[in-house]
Amino acid sequence: MRSDASDPQRAWAFRPASPLPGVPGWPLSGLTFSVKDLFGVPGWPLHASTRAPVPDPGESVLVRRLLDLGASATGKTHLHEIALGITGANGFGGTTHPTRPECVPGGSSSGAAVSVALGQVDFALGTDTGGSIRVPAAWCGVRGFKPTKGHADWSEAGVLPLSRTCDHTGPLAADLPTIIRVHEALTGQPVRPQDWTGRRVGLWLPDGWVTPDVRAAVLGVAGTLEGLGATVTPVDFPEVLDAYSPIVLSEAAAVHRDALTLDEPGFLPFTLAALRQGAALSADEVEAAFARRAAYREGLDALLDTFDVLLAPAVPTP
Repeated sequence: MRSDASDPQRAWAFRPASPLPGVPGWPLSGLTFSVKDLFGVPGWPLHASTRAPVPDPGESVLVRRLLDLGASATGKTHLHEIALGITGANGFGGTTHPTRPECVPGGSSSGAAVSVALGQVDFALGTDTGGSIRVPAAWCGVRGFKPTKGHADWSEAGVLPLSRTCDHTGPLAADLPTIIRVHEALTGQPVRPQDWTGRRVGLWLPDGWVTPDVRAAVLGVAGTLEGLGATVTPVDFPEVLDAYSPIVLSEAAAVHRDALTLDEPGFLPFTLAALRQGAALSADEVEAAFARRAAYREGLDALLDTFDVLLAPAVPTP
């Protein structure tokens, strides 16, 4: 079990006496990984970093697949409570930054990012609904990959959802080659380097959204891509929270409906208020949010007809 002395960042939700071993002789043999405490693992507890009761999602197809491919699972990591937030706050004291105790690690895959930033595992399993892999990867200085929604090899089966519409599973690692190795093993297909010559890059960097140092960092990446032969053009895209928030909150409230019937379910106050807000949304309000989402998707599809890559900051501040 987790010990505070050995885990000052409170990154770990559960560590067994010995890892779950991967099958020897397969592409991921020799690698270790941590599991965000939303994934069902037989014999391991699942709390979603909350004191409230949560549904059992069953066994994670993705964890089982990674074990069969040779990787060994070392334990479960903490997250922002039920994945509804980006700071790392939860019912077990909250997770702190891997090297700066006064800072948050990002979330909701907080412990996942910390476990790879500290070199405790080779890669970590996380989930991303509205930034939950990308935000902690950015703030902890590691790499995060959010695969396409519904990707056959990045299964969401056996994962406690936040929003079935918006959830993704994906990995975090200290370096890109490890992520590539995991993705290649899961898909059975090589990830081939791409030539940037002639690539059309749309740069999303709205005024006032980021601090000057983040702006400089993103423009530095844009300059690198231009040096490699790409063309970079500023693009605009509207704020989408008027679609995202009602969908996610209403679906999260449905997932946790049983706990919400209790007088004191055990959620942190902010989480409880957000879930109650989601439960109070009418069917018409949720339907309108889905209509706005469809319109935003059309706009994004149009951008991706014009550009090969969209470049944007993951977070507005360091």
